[in-house]
Amino acid sequence: MIKPYTAVGLIPTVRGIRTRKDIQINLEHLRHLVKAASWLSALDIPVRLIAFPEGALQAFNDEVLDLDHVTFARECAIDIPGEETDALGKIAKEYNAFVMAQAKARHPDLEDRFFNVGFIINPRGRIILKHYKVSPLFPVEHSVCPHDVYDWWVEKYGRTLDAFWPVVDTEIGRLGIMMANEGSYPENARALALNGAEVVYRASYPHPATGNEMFEIQSRARALDNNMYVVAPNMGTYYLFPEETTPIDTFGGRSFIIDYKGRIVGRQDYGAGSTYVGGVIDVEALRDHRARAQWDNWMKDLRTELYQLLYEKPIYPKNLYLKREPMKHKEYREKVIRRQIRLMHDRGIWKKPER
Repeated sequence: MIKPYTAVGLIPTVRGIRTRKDIQINLEHLRHLVKAASWLSALDIPVRLIAFPEGALQAFNDEVLDLDHVTFARECAIDIPGEETDALGKIAKEYNAFVMAQAKARHPDLEDRFFNVGFIINPRGRIILKHYKVSPLFPVEHSVCPHDVYDWWVEKYGRTLDAFWPVVDTEIGRLGIMMANEGSYPENARALALNGAEVVYRASYPHPATGNEMFEIQSRARALDNNMYVVAPNMGTYYLFPEETTPIDTFGGRSFIIDYKGRIVGRQDYGAGSTYVGGVIDVEALRDHRARAQWDNWMKDLRTELYQLLYEKPIYPKNLYLKREPMKHKEYREKVIRRQIRLMHDRGIWKKPER
């Protein structure tokens, strides 16, 4: 039996990096934030899960400044495992908690490329799951994703749920990763749920998509649709470089912990600083609901033969970066976004506007 426990989502200040060594500045801040967040959140029941939002280690300078992919891969991307994940492993051991986190990271078999990688560390400091983001935030994000090198990926890892949406079974439940824009697509949450996920990480999201409630609506819907917890901390204040004195809140706050019925059990609206969100996770209650509900445990009723019709025709092109580096912002808008909109019009899925 899994006793209820507290999950903490960090909402840190972050400083953009020029080189990998600058990550140490952010790690030092994160150590202090974990201490404060875990100490106070544990006044309820013990903290067993700590989530570091996407961007907490490296920020988003590769996206904001439209940096060259190869240069960032060589100078700023990390290795997993590596010294940065070792530092997070020490935090996991110190607090006897599982850690969920993210980093732009290299792949040992693809030279001069980086992926957006979510990972989970157990309380013994060992990495037990790596998830490669399958839906980067286009057009601004430069990360390669598995679909961009699809043929290579399937040959190496297979064409299975575990190859794209891995889940790990732990003493605090079955854990999975769904980063930022991945949560914009219901398919990613459903894939995790069909692979057994019970507690899913979903971070971060930029303003105005937080202020207009897009982030909240999506996150709650993914939790409700799949009867799973969603831990969704957003980033805090962003300094573009380590020496900057004036920050910008580009994320807009709105961090949540959401239960398996889409209810918010932890909320933090504040974002212009360093703070955290905490909430209780009850995995046994989730399992009981899935096992005894007659109606709103919807996955048992999926009519999969029908839904397969939706995806028989490809939409987004696979293997886009199998033989080249990712595009910069302008090229992507011109060569991909315009083409995709034209495709939807040509197929008659979308009707062209008349004004």
